Amino acid sequence: MPGQRSITEAEKLAQAKLGGIPVRREQMVAVANIYRAASTVRHHLENSVLRGSNLTWTAFVVLWVVWVWGESETRHVAEEAGISKGTLTGVSRTLESRGLLRRTGHPTDGRLVLLSLTPEGEEFMRRVFPAFNEEEAFVTSQLTAAECRDLADGLRRVVLQVEEHGEDRRRSLLEGAELAPRRGGRRSKG
Repeated sequence: MPGQRSITEAEKLAQAKLGGIPVRREQMVAVANIYRAASTVRHHLENSVLRGSNLTWTAFVVLWVVWVWGESETRHVAEEAGISKGTLTGVSRTLESRGLLRRTGHPTDGRLVLLSLTPEGEEFMRRVFPAFNEEEAFVTSQLTAAECRDLADGLRRVVLQVEEHGEDRRRSLLEGAELAPRRGGRRSKG
Protein backbone atom coordinates (compact mmCIF):
# COMPACT_ATOMS: atom_id res chain seq x y z
CA MET A 1 0.00 0.00 0.00
CA PRO A 2 1.48 3.34 -1.00
CA GLY A 3 2.56 5.58 1.86
CA GLN A 4 2.66 2.76 4.39
CA ARG A 5 5.67 1.01 5.81
CA SER A 6 6.28 -2.58 4.79
CA ILE A 7 5.63 -5.29 7.34
CA THR A 8 9.40 -5.79 7.67
CA GLU A 9 10.00 -2.08 8.38
CA ALA A 10 7.17 -2.02 10.94
CA GLU A 11 8.56 -5.05 12.76
CA LYS A 12 12.06 -3.52 12.91
CA LEU A 13 10.70 -0.21 14.25
CA ALA A 14 8.65 -2.01 16.92
CA GLN A 15 11.66 -4.05 18.00
CA ALA A 16 13.82 -0.92 18.24
CA LYS A 17 11.15 0.92 20.25
CA LEU A 18 10.68 -1.93 22.71
CA GLY A 19 14.38 -2.27 23.40
CA GLY A 20 14.73 -3.79 26.84
CA ILE A 21 11.01 -3.82 27.72
CA PRO A 22 10.12 -7.39 28.68
CA VAL A 23 7.44 -8.54 26.25
CA ARG A 24 6.32 -11.82 24.74
CA ARG A 25 7.63 -11.05 21.28
CA GLU A 26 6.18 -14.04 19.41
CA GLN A 27 2.69 -13.34 20.77
CA MET A 28 3.03 -9.62 20.06
CA VAL A 29 4.06 -10.28 16.47
CA ALA A 30 1.26 -12.84 16.01
CA VAL A 31 -1.43 -10.40 17.16
CA ALA A 32 0.09 -7.48 15.23
CA ASN A 33 0.16 -9.61 12.09
CA ILE A 34 -3.44 -10.76 12.62
CA TYR A 35 -4.46 -7.10 12.61
CA ARG A 36 -2.18 -6.13 9.73
CA ALA A 37 -3.23 -9.12 7.60
CA ALA A 38 -6.94 -8.47 8.24
CA SER A 39 -6.54 -4.80 7.37
CA THR A 40 -4.49 -5.52 4.24
CA VAL A 41 -6.87 -8.20 2.97
CA ARG A 42 -9.92 -6.04 3.65
CA HIS A 43 -8.35 -3.11 1.81
CA HIS A 44 -7.45 -5.32 -1.15
CA LEU A 45 -10.94 -6.85 -1.38
CA GLU A 46 -12.68 -3.48 -1.03
CA ASN A 47 -10.54 -2.06 -3.84
CA SER A 48 -10.93 -5.00 -6.18
CA VAL A 49 -13.97 -7.26 -6.32
CA LEU A 50 -16.14 -5.24 -3.92
CA ARG A 51 -15.43 -1.95 -5.70
CA GLY A 52 -16.63 -3.56 -8.92
CA SER A 53 -19.87 -4.44 -7.10
CA ASN A 54 -20.10 -1.02 -5.42
CA LEU A 55 -20.05 -2.62 -1.96
CA THR A 56 -18.21 -1.80 1.22
CA TRP A 57 -16.64 -4.57 3.27
CA THR A 58 -19.36 -4.10 5.90
CA ALA A 59 -22.16 -4.38 3.33
CA PHE A 60 -20.61 -7.55 1.93
CA VAL A 61 -20.29 -9.09 5.40
CA VAL A 62 -23.96 -8.28 6.13
CA LEU A 63 -24.98 -9.94 2.86
CA TRP A 64 -22.74 -12.92 3.66
CA VAL A 65 -24.23 -13.39 7.13
CA VAL A 66 -27.82 -13.24 5.86
CA TRP A 67 -26.97 -15.43 2.85
CA VAL A 68 -25.38 -18.14 5.01
CA TRP A 69 -27.70 -18.01 8.03
CA GLY A 70 -30.92 -17.12 6.26
CA GLU A 71 -33.54 -14.79 7.64
CA SER A 72 -32.22 -13.36 10.90
CA GLU A 73 -33.03 -10.73 13.50
CA THR A 74 -31.08 -7.52 13.04
CA ARG A 75 -29.45 -7.85 16.46
CA HIS A 76 -27.98 -11.23 15.45
CA VAL A 77 -26.80 -9.95 12.07
CA ALA A 78 -25.10 -6.97 13.75
CA GLU A 79 -23.38 -9.28 16.24
CA GLU A 80 -22.22 -11.69 13.55
CA ALA A 81 -20.98 -8.86 11.31
CA GLY A 82 -19.15 -7.22 14.24
CA ILE A 83 -20.98 -3.91 13.85
CA SER A 84 -23.36 -1.83 15.95
CA LYS A 85 -27.11 -2.04 15.42
CA GLY A 86 -27.02 1.60 14.30
CA THR A 87 -24.44 0.85 11.62
CA LEU A 88 -26.49 -2.15 10.52
CA THR A 89 -29.57 0.06 10.15
CA GLY A 90 -27.80 2.30 7.63
CA VAL A 91 -26.17 -0.60 5.77
CA SER A 92 -29.38 -2.62 5.60
CA ARG A 93 -31.35 0.38 4.30
CA THR A 94 -28.77 0.91 1.56
CA LEU A 95 -28.86 -2.78 0.62
CA GLU A 96 -32.66 -2.70 0.71
CA SER A 97 -32.71 0.33 -1.65
CA ARG A 98 -30.50 -1.66 -4.04
CA GLY A 99 -33.03 -4.52 -3.97
CA LEU A 100 -30.62 -6.99 -2.35
CA LEU A 101 -32.05 -7.19 1.17
CA ARG A 102 -35.54 -7.25 2.64
CA ARG A 103 -36.43 -5.82 6.05
CA THR A 104 -39.63 -7.16 7.62
CA GLY A 105 -41.24 -7.00 11.02
CA HIS A 106 -40.98 -10.01 13.31
CA PRO A 107 -44.25 -12.00 13.24
CA THR A 108 -44.65 -12.17 17.04
CA ASP A 109 -42.59 -9.24 18.37
CA GLY A 110 -43.22 -5.90 16.69
CA ARG A 111 -40.05 -4.43 18.20
CA LEU A 112 -37.83 -6.76 16.18
CA VAL A 113 -36.82 -6.54 12.52
CA LEU A 114 -35.85 -9.50 10.36
CA LEU A 115 -33.44 -9.36 7.43
CA SER A 116 -33.49 -11.71 4.46
CA LEU A 117 -32.02 -11.65 0.99
CA THR A 118 -34.31 -10.90 -1.92
CA PRO A 119 -34.13 -13.21 -4.95
CA GLU A 120 -31.89 -10.51 -6.48
CA GLY A 121 -29.70 -10.63 -3.38
CA GLU A 122 -29.42 -14.43 -3.62
CA GLU A 123 -28.44 -14.16 -7.28
CA PHE A 124 -26.00 -11.35 -6.48
CA MET A 125 -24.20 -13.44 -3.85
CA ARG A 126 -24.07 -16.51 -6.13
CA ARG A 127 -22.49 -14.29 -8.80
CA VAL A 128 -20.16 -12.15 -6.63
CA PHE A 129 -18.93 -14.69 -4.11
CA PRO A 130 -16.90 -16.72 -6.65
CA ALA A 131 -15.04 -13.52 -7.62
CA PHE A 132 -14.54 -12.73 -3.92
CA ASN A 133 -13.21 -16.25 -3.38
CA GLU A 134 -10.78 -15.82 -6.29
CA GLU A 135 -9.30 -12.87 -4.39
CA GLU A 136 -9.18 -14.99 -1.22
CA ALA A 137 -7.12 -17.44 -3.27
CA PHE A 138 -4.93 -14.60 -4.55
CA VAL A 139 -4.11 -13.21 -1.10
CA THR A 140 -3.24 -16.69 0.20
CA SER A 141 -1.37 -17.83 -2.92
CA GLN A 142 2.00 -17.92 -1.15
CA LEU A 143 0.61 -20.57 1.22
CA THR A 144 0.07 -24.22 0.44
CA ALA A 145 -3.34 -25.77 1.04
CA ALA A 146 -1.94 -27.37 4.22
CA GLU A 147 -0.58 -24.01 5.39
CA CYS A 148 -3.99 -22.43 4.75
CA ARG A 149 -5.62 -25.13 6.88
CA ASP A 150 -3.01 -24.64 9.63
CA LEU A 151 -3.48 -20.87 9.54
CA ALA A 152 -7.27 -21.22 9.69
CA ASP A 153 -6.95 -23.66 12.59
CA GLY A 154 -4.57 -21.38 14.50
CA LEU A 155 -6.81 -18.35 14.01
CA ARG A 156 -9.86 -20.39 15.01
CA ARG A 157 -8.08 -21.28 18.27
CA VAL A 158 -7.34 -17.58 18.89
CA VAL A 159 -11.05 -16.80 18.42
CA LEU A 160 -12.09 -19.70 20.67
CA GLN A 161 -9.68 -18.57 23.41
CA VAL A 162 -11.31 -15.15 23.50
CA GLU A 163 -14.85 -16.52 23.14
CA GLU A 164 -14.42 -19.09 25.90
CA HIS A 165 -12.18 -17.24 28.35
CA GLY A 166 -12.09 -13.58 27.33
CA GLU A 167 -14.97 -12.35 29.47
CA ASP A 168 -13.50 -13.82 32.66
CA ARG A 169 -10.07 -12.43 31.76
CA ARG A 170 -11.50 -8.95 31.10
CA ARG A 171 -13.42 -9.00 34.38
CA SER A 172 -10.23 -9.97 36.20
CA LEU A 173 -8.20 -7.22 34.51
CA LEU A 174 -10.93 -4.64 35.17
CA GLU A 175 -11.36 -5.82 38.77
CA GLY A 176 -15.11 -6.25 38.33
CA ALA A 177 -15.77 -3.00 36.43
CA GLU A 178 -18.54 -3.10 33.82
CA LEU A 179 -17.52 -4.62 30.49
CA ALA A 180 -18.08 -2.79 27.21
CA PRO A 181 -20.86 -4.26 25.06
CA ARG A 182 -19.72 -7.29 23.06
CA ARG A 183 -19.05 -6.72 19.37
CA GLY A 184 -18.48 -9.34 16.73
CA GLY A 185 -19.93 -12.78 16.67
CA ARG A 186 -19.28 -16.46 16.82
CA ARG A 187 -20.58 -17.28 13.37
CA SER A 188 -18.58 -15.55 10.69
CA LYS A 189 -17.31 -16.09 7.20
CA GLY A 190 -14.81 -18.92 7.09
